[in-house]
Amino acid sequence: MPAARIGDQTRKKRKNGVTRDVVFKMERPGLVEVGQTVEVTESVTPFNVNYMIEPAVAMSGLFKLNDRIPADHGVVKAIEENDRGYYVTVTFEYE
Repeated sequence: MPAARIGDQTRKKRKNGVTRDVVFKMERPGLVEVGQTVEVTESVTPFNVNYMIEPAVAMSGLFKLNDRIPADHGVVKAIEENDRGYYVTVTFEYE
């Protein structure tokens, strides 16, 4: 399996809505755990948007404005470590 990259994402349509996995970059281990529900905040620039797991735990890559995440909470699906740091995959569910 290739290494995760910040901003990687997958979407799956379900009967009750959409699930979306987004990868965040985390600098230190142990700040979140798999299965934990996390709050994310959105930071908007004129052309892009990015997300941060609060309180300043991890940051996503940049997304286009029309690719925003309509949910403000997600569940940590996986945490991967490689030579560049720690990558947290968060699953968001929304309609």
